[in-house]
Amino acid sequence: MKHLAAYLLLGLGGNTSPSAADVKAVLESVGIEADEDRLDTLISELEGKDINELISEGASKLASVPSGGGGGAPAAGGAAAGGAAEAAPAEEKKEEAAEESDDDMGFGLFD
Repeated sequence: MKHLAAYLLLGLGGNTSPSAADVKAVLESVGIEADEDRLDTLISELEGKDINELISEGASKLASVPSGGGGGAPAAGGAAAGGAAEAAPAEEKKEEAAEESDDDMGFGLFD
């Protein structure tokens, strides 16, 4: 994914057909080491193709994939609401404990 992200960033920057060296330079500029095999595979797969067309084709394919199911939602919603009500007091206790520990050190983290 990091190789593809760098490739897409280069495309947004105006480089319509980034090379492996271009992608590697972007990754190295942020301290990431490029995997040569994966980078070569990415470049060979995208060579001569318009990235915007590939993205639109992929989006249309994703639109046809079923991503939901039926049933069970009301029961799950009720259970989630009960769990959220129980979690709220615990969070308040944690916040109070954090404030007390700040006093022990003589200063607060957000002072």
